[in-house]
Amino acid sequence: MKQLPIGEQNFAKIRELDMVYVDKTEQIWHLLKGSSYNFLSRPRRFGKSLTLSTIQHIFEGRKELFRGLWIEDQWDWSQKHPVIHLSFNVLNYKDNKLEEALCKFLDKQAQRFGIALNETTAKEKLSELILAVNDLGDSVVLLIDEYDKPLIDYLDKTELEQAKTNRGILKNFYGSLKSGEVQLALRFFLITGVSKFSQVSLFSDLNYLIDLSLDPSIKTLVGYTQEELLAYFDEHLQVLNQKLPHLSRAELIEKIRIKYNGYSWDGEQKVYNPFMVLLMFKYLRFGDFWFKTGTPTFLIKVLKEQYIYKVEDLQVPESLFDSYDLENLDARALMFQTGYLTIKKADWERGRYTLGYPNQEVEEALSNYLIGSLLNRMPSDSLRPVLILEEGFLNNDLPKVITVINSLLKDIPSNLLDDKTEHFYHALVHLHFRYLGFNMDSEVHTSDGRMDAVVQTASHVFIIEFKMNVPAQVALQQIRDKQYAEKYRLSNKTILGLGISFDTEKKAVKDWVVEAV
Repeated sequence: MKQLPIGEQNFAKIRELDMVYVDKTEQIWHLLKGSSYNFLSRPRRFGKSLTLSTIQHIFEGRKELFRGLWIEDQWDWSQKHPVIHLSFNVLNYKDNKLEEALCKFLDKQAQRFGIALNETTAKEKLSELILAVNDLGDSVVLLIDEYDKPLIDYLDKTELEQAKTNRGILKNFYGSLKSGEVQLALRFFLITGVSKFSQVSLFSDLNYLIDLSLDPSIKTLVGYTQEELLAYFDEHLQVLNQKLPHLSRAELIEKIRIKYNGYSWDGEQKVYNPFMVLLMFKYLRFGDFWFKTGTPTFLIKVLKEQYIYKVEDLQVPESLFDSYDLENLDARALMFQTGYLTIKKADWERGRYTLGYPNQEVEEALSNYLIGSLLNRMPSDSLRPVLILEEGFLNNDLPKVITVINSLLKDIPSNLLDDKTEHFYHALVHLHFRYLGFNMDSEVHTSDGRMDAVVQTASHVFIIEFKMNVPAQVALQQIRDKQYAEKYRLSNKTILGLGISFDTEKKAVKDWVVEAV
């Protein structure tokens, strides 16, 4: 089998060592034939760096590396351009100040071209370097990777001043690219990152950039489609199937799809995060591979501050995608940019979008952290109540289910129940029933701020309605009135309606009632 390119971002090395390479050169060709000045945001570990490396080798005319790929016979390899490739992933701006690190990088780039820079600031050095390289005979390709890393590394309020300092340096640095002379010297310019900071705060001088982030024409430029997974990883799928012989090939592929597929920037075409797929094939198991590469401590803090715990099916305007700024971080924008939410539906005409979890890995892992945040416990302890809930439903032991819910309510810190009682009760129970869906056939629906849960076992369907400070019969009556059971009539299972009422003053289940419906 071909070697998996885990963590490898150098296109030349992948090709020279004959590693698995998912051919994206047709889409890259369309990108290079389009606008000359572009911006693209995607979550971490999504293949942005490999894309830039591929573009670099195309412009450098390395035809031998593209043998057998789509672009081999489509590109004029005689047209070569010098490439300046700046990656903030390898820029040492923590030990050295950002301005100093940028200056050192630009001086080294100049040495590659046999040029000595005379300017003293990073801004002036950048424009001097581009113009000097252009004077050597060919227009320049400028590639900037992870442009926002010096900002997102310092988003916590305790480090926000450093982020603001870095923002000022970067704003000034990129300002050198606004001059017409520099723009004329550029054949192609692409800048990538995780976030999209508002143009006012960072890119006010680069208003000529075309934002490709939601552009349907490059929706699968990075990430693996379902078709690519099957075409390029067939042998690896066979090995994984041998490791999991209890699953048929179709069942295995479906399990992989549910676990890892689902990222979308148009609400239609879905892709896998490559890192998830590669680690799954390496370790031959299902794990939270992508999630573990970046603990969302800061994200959880922002969600708590903004009282956001139910983050599926969020209706947002298009302006949300441009509202990522240091002084006013919107948790929804933060989750979308960093890959914890993705576009589920897109109403392009009205500029309205529905956001939700991309896949099971992200939802399950983030639920752990959200539950732990609500109860002030470690995320690793979040699963225990869910397992007891599962046992209660499997054994049709509803008193045990109620006991677990009561224990959850008792665990809520008193200081969280001042003026947010209903919100926290709903969030807590909602998260546990969402999590239950990973272990059982459980569906959670929200309507008008209320929660319904449907839990299915081999023999029963439990239709559950939660109410606050009213008799449980009210909840049960709603199940009857709205005919929730009709959907499950053909299941040949016993259908039970379970009404549960919370007493917010006593922090407990007020009463509950169950009957066949």
